[in-house]
Amino acid sequence: MATLSELLPIEAIRLDVPAADWRRAVTAAGELLVANGTSTDAYTAEMIANVEENGPYIVIAPGFAFAHARPSPAVLRTGMSWVRLEEPVEFGHEANDPVTLVVALAARDAGAHTAAMAALARLLANPDTEQGLREAPTPEALHLLLVEADGRTEKKADATGPAVQKILTVCGNGVGTSLFLKNTLEQVLDRWGWDRNITVEATDTISAKGKASEAAAIFTSREIARTLGDVGVPVKVVEDFTSTTEVDRTLRDTYDV
Repeated sequence: MATLSELLPIEAIRLDVPAADWRRAVTAAGELLVANGTSTDAYTAEMIANVEENGPYIVIAPGFAFAHARPSPAVLRTGMSWVRLEEPVEFGHEANDPVTLVVALAARDAGAHTAAMAALARLLANPDTEQGLREAPTPEALHLLLVEADGRTEKKADATGPAVQKILTVCGNGVGTSLFLKNTLEQVLDRWGWDRNITVEATDTISAKGKASEAAAIFTSREIARTLGDVGVPVKVVEDFTSTTEVDRTLRDTYDV
């Protein structure tokens, strides 16, 4: 399985890129995917259409947008790109605008990149490494931080807590932002020692409606929560998908602990 530094090579990193608006910012990230043979121009258009259709839910943390679309023939291989903007732009997100960092993901399927996503989520959840990524002076310096992130700690051996349950994390496509939230939630469950008692499944909006009856709760963005409506289980809104503090608070509210 590909590591984070393999999916996001130095050639796919650009710093201080000018962009007039969010479409141009996503286009810049898409152009890097195309230049590295990861996807075609059609996938860039699909990433833009995803925001137009589902809203700015891809802005998963303050200043950070995770651009992606569903797996499609426009994806040639699984890969990522990283664009730090010269000036921040508005995506229309209620809590996390303006955006200065756009990371794009093109995935051939829903599983090949999950380990890399977990590594990136851990990086961005750590204030020190997150600041280092945002302030890296060169693509080479930033890529070194990604290399250092590969192969870090796995789950604990033991866990105690409630009976086995499932929490769904949901996004428009089930392969991007929902995986980010899944990884952050798993970090919190691991810290609590509940990681063997609560499973987390990342999924899309359509599948979530059918799977809701299997879940104790759904964690998602405000935009996707509106799309889901009443699905018969608690739908919890998380503004910052990389914040273990916010996810911890939301989990405590869910289980009243």
